[in-house]
Amino acid sequence: MSAAAPKPRVLLGLTGSVASTKAKELVGLLISFAEVKVVKTAAAAHFFETDALVGQGCEVYGDADDWHSWEKKGDPVLHIDLRKWADLLVIAPLSANTLAKITSGVCDNLLTSVVRAWDFGKPMLVAPAMNTFMWDSPFTAKQLNVLRELGVHVMEPVSKTLACGDTGKGALPPPLEIANRCRTLLCVGSDR
Repeated sequence: MSAAAPKPRVLLGLTGSVASTKAKELVGLLISFAEVKVVKTAAAAHFFETDALVGQGCEVYGDADDWHSWEKKGDPVLHIDLRKWADLLVIAPLSANTLAKITSGVCDNLLTSVVRAWDFGKPMLVAPAMNTFMWDSPFTAKQLNVLRELGVHVMEPVSKTLACGDTGKGALPPPLEIANRCRTLLCVGSDR
């Protein structure tokens, strides 16, 4: 009897969008076919309980973890280790703020440092989620073009009534659609 193939490894980035409230649902879908680790920005932490994700069996990292894991030359560097570990980087939701940072090369937190070090020979998927006015900004269009030029897969937001009460495009796609896109990028069948 042969051993089961190892599960692919998904690194999920959560950013400061109210759509981070869907983190538990998304993680639940991803862990059905992949090993999952989560990197949260400080702003994302306002929208979900870290313990809920840990309870699903995944490790959750924040900015402080990057600094506390290193004391001297030769020690592990967390953002590099996560970059090496992951087969796929998914940022869902991708806030307007983090979009601007990563397309400018800013690496001032754990997640943006992972992106800056990312091997673009491996897939990256982003699912922007922001207010309609932010989505419609010419800055957003330019920044998304930068990602696409790098080969990043972009899932368009959906139209609905947003958390602020406005109605329009900017909501996170359903977690099931994000998970299915991850399956496709990882070439993982739905039988797992």
